[in-house]
Amino acid sequence: MSNVTFKVQPNGTIKGRIRVPGDKSISHRSIMLGAIAEGTTTVTGFLEGDDSLATLKAFQDMGVEIDGPNNGRVTIKGVGLKGLKKPINPLDMGNSGTAMRLMAGILAGQDFDCELIGDASLSKRPMKRVTDPLRLMGAQIETADGGTPPLKITGTGSHSLKGIDYVLPMASAQVKSCVLLAGLYAEGTTSALEPAPTRDHTERMLNGFGYPVTSEKLDNQRMKACLQGGGRLTARHIDVPSDISSAAFFIAAATVSKDSDLVVEHVGMNPTRVGIIDILKLMGADIQLENVHEVGGEPVADVHVKYAPLKGIAIPESLVALAIDEFPVLFVVAATAEGQTILTGAEELRVKESDRIQVMADALQAVGIDAMPTKDGMVINGGKQTPQSSEIQSHHDHRISMAMTIAGLNAASEIVIDDCANVNTSFPTFIELINKVGMKVEVI
Repeated sequence: MSNVTFKVQPNGTIKGRIRVPGDKSISHRSIMLGAIAEGTTTVTGFLEGDDSLATLKAFQDMGVEIDGPNNGRVTIKGVGLKGLKKPINPLDMGNSGTAMRLMAGILAGQDFDCELIGDASLSKRPMKRVTDPLRLMGAQIETADGGTPPLKITGTGSHSLKGIDYVLPMASAQVKSCVLLAGLYAEGTTSALEPAPTRDHTERMLNGFGYPVTSEKLDNQRMKACLQGGGRLTARHIDVPSDISSAAFFIAAATVSKDSDLVVEHVGMNPTRVGIIDILKLMGADIQLENVHEVGGEPVADVHVKYAPLKGIAIPESLVALAIDEFPVLFVVAATAEGQTILTGAEELRVKESDRIQVMADALQAVGIDAMPTKDGMVINGGKQTPQSSEIQSHHDHRISMAMTIAGLNAASEIVIDDCANVNTSFPTFIELINKVGMKVEVI
């Protein structure tokens, strides 16, 4: 992948109406469930980024006929739960932790051997969190030393997996989804109990494909999802809403740019994903939801944002899992807010595509912001400094590249961000849209 650098000029005003690409989480799952359903599934709004395309290619390599994507439209001829074929080569998940962890659940229940591999960044990410529960269910999986990829999965042969009641040690939608997907192939009941609510796209989509999943709240935080093995999925149409994690960069930009007035259309408003909206409102942001409706079991709305002066807050830990991917850009917003913003309970940020706590602290400090990393979060003293010109390292992490682009809005002079080719994994049209709404970003 060639090196790509973003050069960001300050002082744009964010205005207009845009629609960002389809939700990455839902795009991945539409391919996975469409492939193991019976009948032909059609998808519109599919995200044509490197991550979701890696999932699509993996199922083609296992004999599933998939047409597209053509302008976000994909047609999947499902082969049923037991219809996948042994791939000739290892399945390459690229940069996608979601793809690798969810695929491990589906592949643990197959009767053929296979291997999951990824790029340099994915090859460092922790996989023990999914291999542990899968082994408890009877799967045979080997990892590299240290519990990282590649994952070598041995087929179940004549025996099937056994259902388990799994208590997740961390709040992770990927681990929960992996366990539930393996549960499709298991004897008896499989449940996943999580310490705090995480995104529930897998449960919603399984129900949408006619596969019953129950979800219940046990007390004020803990959630339990449960299904029976051995059922079937029936093909359906999926309209993928716009990705709130991608919309977040534009919502943040409009929040901190004077005189801004922006509408981001058709954004997924899944209650397990709207942490960023709740956190920004607590800081004083002017955000209205318009045209609220439901598409294929997922709530969507147009998000209307205007500039407002913000105040630093202690971010409630109950919102952390609901905004986990949006913290890089929330840190940028906090730098502009008056007073101190404190994040705790976000250790999970240290094992993303990069250590997002340390990398963002380094990047903010490089432009002169008072940001102090802690073991499970960050303390930012905002409102005092204007970001200064600097050259930023993204550490192969698409969300760092995009977050620091937004930091350039209120900078004193040009900010340069290195190693931004990774933005294609989640948001291929980011630069085109960010320039369209009033920023000035050049790609070198």
